Formats: sequence, C-alpha cells, structure tokens
Amino acid sequence: MHGADAQTPRTIRFAAEEWPPFVTPTLPEDGMSGSLMHAVFDKLGYSVRIDYFPWRRTFELGRRDPRYAGVAVVYHTAEREAMCHFSVPIASTLIVLVSLKEQPVRTSRIADLRGVRIGTVAGYSNGDEFDTLAHQGRIEVEEGVNDETNLRKLLVRRFPAIVIERRVLRHLLASRFAPAERERIVIDERPFRERPMHICFKKSPEGLIQQRAFNDAARAFDFVQMEKDYWRRVGQQGGGNLDG
Repeated sequence: MHGADAQTPRTIRFAAEEWPPFVTPTLPEDGMSGSLMHAVFDKLGYSVRIDYFPWRRTFELGRRDPRYAGVAVVYHTAEREAMCHFSVPIASTLIVLVSLKEQPVRTSRIADLRGVRIGTVAGYSNGDEFDTLAHQGRIEVEEGVNDETNLRKLLVRRFPAIVIERRVLRHLLASRFAPAERERIVIDERPFRERPMHICFKKSPEGLIQQRAFNDAARAFDFVQMEKDYWRRVGQQGGGNLDG
C-alpha cells in the first residue's frame, strides 16, 4: 500500500471530528471505530494517526490535504460518492429523535416531523429521507456546531427536539451532563434505521489503492464481535437506560 505524501513511511494519517465514543482521543485506541482502524492497519504494517478538527475543516483537510489519507468516519451519501472511496463499514449507528419529558416529540415517520423545529449539526447527514426533506424545507432545522451544544439548547427549550446518534447521546449524557439533566431526556428510535459508517479515502488513484488494501485486510476480522467487545471494555454495553 503506497503512502504518497499523506503520511510518513509507516504511518497513515486521517482527519476526524471528535465524535465519542466512535472516534475520540479520550477513549482507548481513538474510540470504537478508531480501534478497528488500528487493528486493520496494524495488519498492513502501518500505525494510524488521527488528528482532530471541527467537522467542516475535517472534511476539507481529509479530502484535500496531502498529509491525510482521508476522513474518519463518515456516512455514505450519494453526494459523497464523488468525494470518497468508501471503506467497508466500521461502525453501526442509529440516529434518534430526542426531546424533553415535559414536552415529548414522538413519531414513527420522519415525514410527520413537519412543523417541528429540529436541532441538527451543520454538515452532518441524518439519512437520505431526513436530509431531503430538510433541504426541501419540508422539515424545519436549526443547525448547530456540535451535538453537545444542541443538547444544551434542547434543555433550555431553544427547539423542541434534536437528532443525534444513540451512543453519542449516551456518552455525552454520562460524561458532560448532570443526573437531573439526564432525567429530562427521552428518545424515540422509531423514525430512523441503523446506518453504517465508513472511512472516506480520497477520491484519487492513491485513495483507491488504500481503500482496496484496507477492505482486503478487513476480511480477516470479525468487526461485529470486535465492536461488542469494545463496548464491553469501555462500559457501553447494551442499550442503556434512556426511555424511548
């Protein structure tokens, strides 16, 4: 696997936005997805270095800066097909609808969110249906800088609901919020489906070589079991105790 200018001879570098517990310097091996990346690249004889930036800068640097091989981690979207060679999935995620117990927002269909202002993170994908309806103005969204900021805005009723990944929500509530604040939160998982996340290798001949090498090496690993083992190690077993 060629290194080009994206990394030193035995180190491959990626840009990422900190998104615990999937990719973060605060957990072992750069988070759950980071741990899978480390395992696969170790098999290929490379060490992984992940540098952290805000999301918009992450996506720009990972795709254009010669120091980086790509972006870790991203959802697959049709728009990003022109920007990325996608790896095999390195995480299973679920977006959830989050509101307050004193004013819950519940629905089984994304289309029924019309008329409800939803907090989102600028630049994030929340699934094809949600993204399309938001782009068309059929769902009203208010974009924030990150998930934690949106949660805090929800708690002071800046908007009635937010969308956020389920494990990211649990991690934030456990590490950044008081018990009384956690008690006010309810989630609804019904409108969304589980989605995989991937490494975005650069859309270049070099990126294609790296993507194919990663995907070939990944066949030797049981990612599903490794993911379960990782959650167990960091205390994120099962579904948690948030009310749905």
